Amino acid sequence: MQTQVNIGTLISSSPEIHGGCPIITGTGVTVRRIAADYKMGLSAEEIVKEIPHLTLAQVYAALAYYHANQVEIDSDLAFQQAEAERLEAEYKAF
Repeated sequence: MQTQVNIGTLISSSPEIHGGCPIITGTGVTVRRIAADYKMGLSAEEIVKEIPHLTLAQVYAALAYYHANQVEIDSDLAFQQAEAERLEAEYKAF
């Protein structure tokens, strides 16, 4: 008999891990990472192939979290992108 999983337990956050960003429980993989891959056009199945220690259920839970909190996560992704571009420009200045 298969054990039922409470999907609410698949995503968690802790101030000690990635500054409190939501992660897939028991991993260091952030929902932000899954959302970024998804926004680049990868399917859930392709994300599992890219990060093979994740299950399809974990990826779908992260995608559900992303869609439920899309404005917040998209804002975080935009901030991360802007910060990366700023650092790249600063590095090129040297």
